Amino acid sequence: MNLKLLVTIGFLTTFAIANPSNAENPAHVQQLLTTGECPSCDLQGANLENTHLIGADLRGANLIGASLIGANLEGADLTNAKLENANLTASFLTNSSLNQADLDQANLTAATVIDADVSGASMTDLNLTNAIIHHTGIGVGGSD
Repeated sequence: MNLKLLVTIGFLTTFAIANPSNAENPAHVQQLLTTGECPSCDLQGANLENTHLIGADLRGANLIGASLIGANLEGADLTNAKLENANLTASFLTNSSLNQADLDQANLTAATVIDADVSGASMTDLNLTNAIIHHTGIGVGGSD
């Protein structure tokens, strides 16, 4: 009986590790990489490092915890996108739309953000170390 229990626990543990509940939808990742369009897609935790997503339609996409290190998101539409805890280190967000996006705790270390629209975006605890930000409503500094 103990052997049966041990085998069952081993199986369930393997299944849980192989199928994390907070992983991206692989079909959505493929759709984005193939078409450049993936509105409302589940890309949570996706590895999109060094991808060329110029002009991508990611309106309302779930990118929570996604790795976008070195991604080129120039002109991308990220309106209403969820980018909480996303890693945007060294990414390019020039002329991107981040209207109403959730950027809480996003890592924008060494990112280039020029002429991006961040109207209504939530931006609590951003990491802006060495970021280049021009003509964008993101400020650096403390409260008065």
